[in-house]
Amino acid sequence: MSELSVGEERGLSGLSLDGQVRRAFFSLPPETMVDLVGRVRQGSLERQLVYFRQGVAEVIPVMLRPFGIMPDQLAYLHFVSLTLINALKRLPDLYIQDFGVRALVPLTPPEEQWLWDTWGPSHRELNPVIGRMDGMLSFTSPSWKDTLTFVEPNLNGIGGLHIIPTCEQIVADVILPVVRGRGVELRLEPGQDMRHLFIQELLDHLEALGRPGRTICFLEEKDSLDGPVEQQALADYYRENYGLLIVHADPSELRLEGEEVLWGDVPIDVAYRDYELRDIVALEVEGRIDVRPMRQLFKSNRMVSSLAGEFDHKSCWEILTDPQFTHKYYNADERQVFHRHVLWTRLLSDRRTTLPDGEVGDLLEYTRRSQEILVLKPNRSYGGDRVLLGYLLSTGEWEAAIVQALSGDEGWVVQRLAHVSVSEFPVVTDDGAVSIEPFYTVMGFAPTKFGMAILGRASQKAVVNVAQRGGLCAVLIGKPSGRLSGPGSKGQVDRE
Repeated sequence: MSELSVGEERGLSGLSLDGQVRRAFFSLPPETMVDLVGRVRQGSLERQLVYFRQGVAEVIPVMLRPFGIMPDQLAYLHFVSLTLINALKRLPDLYIQDFGVRALVPLTPPEEQWLWDTWGPSHRELNPVIGRMDGMLSFTSPSWKDTLTFVEPNLNGIGGLHIIPTCEQIVADVILPVVRGRGVELRLEPGQDMRHLFIQELLDHLEALGRPGRTICFLEEKDSLDGPVEQQALADYYRENYGLLIVHADPSELRLEGEEVLWGDVPIDVAYRDYELRDIVALEVEGRIDVRPMRQLFKSNRMVSSLAGEFDHKSCWEILTDPQFTHKYYNADERQVFHRHVLWTRLLSDRRTTLPDGEVGDLLEYTRRSQEILVLKPNRSYGGDRVLLGYLLSTGEWEAAIVQALSGDEGWVVQRLAHVSVSEFPVVTDDGAVSIEPFYTVMGFAPTKFGMAILGRASQKAVVNVAQRGGLCAVLIGKPSGRLSGPGSKGQVDRE
């Protein structure tokens, strides 16, 4: 019999690595597990790995067992994720020129006016977007590439810039030394630090713009009582490690002087926003802020993410999965990525469209009869909000959800159900008991041209999100020991 193919060997390498990680962590004594839970929690508090709910800080749980990923897997994930980001960055121009695109990723009239007023040729050449592609993946399958499916994009104010490297470092500093101290050879290490990738993107953009300064402003609603603590933690990190002038501001604290945006007397060279344009428009309508500084940052191409970030509607997947758009705007290599990894998604309405089998059919009729393999969710919401899994609802509940989605002004999408991976993690209960429990896992891939980081999340709920009290699972770079070979060859398949 012939040896394994390169693809199969790499897939089984992932399985071998996972087997090593599982054995190393599941063999830890219960008292060690209990001790690690306390130390990880303390480390999370010290490193601001917390989520605020109504002003109260909650430590984000970190799973005691990390995932191991092979270097070649990381390289492929980087390629695919960056392909998707670059495809979505074109949507502002497609929106301007194609009424069909406008119908699928609709902006409100005020948002559209901002696009007309601030989008120009310079944005096509230099279009800064820091995004995260959320999807499902089984690292351990021999055909792991075929398990990679993307459920939605996040192109603006993404979570994970501080969370990802902090989670990975806690696991590397607190947990791995304990495992290795028991004589276990485990070759795992954190991947590229998302904080370095992120700041390099900002500095590279400043250089391309020819800005002489390097003052960076993090913009968010500073009085918000909900969400992770990321921007303040990032600002502190960059001041300490990069010596940069970092401003952490609310939009109301900015002012416009000529064509310069100032915070106090400090000119802002580039800003990173954790704000949707809808939020900025609402503040303008309420008369709470002077939006001219924000408008100037967008117009002068000094806002990250650019207005392309406003097109991270879930319905943008329809543009990448409908041949009428893909054959018009994307090349063959991009179409192959879309076909293989982007879930069929349609903006829900009474119309005919291309169905998953490639045939044109009635969308509502298909949605009703294919309940078991479909999901309904609001087009522009986030944080796992109101995600309805068809197989969990009765026929009556599914029909009622369709009617309600069609009757409102919000806009909903119907999407092919993704296969959510399930992994086992050691869990310590409040009374100190240790058990091995199954968790659903979802990955967030955050690519830049300099590299990529991965946000791993785990939950015992079918909808996995930190905002829904899910936990974090570190994704570390590893390599299994031993060589894999096929049946009948001189070597043996090392699954250990």
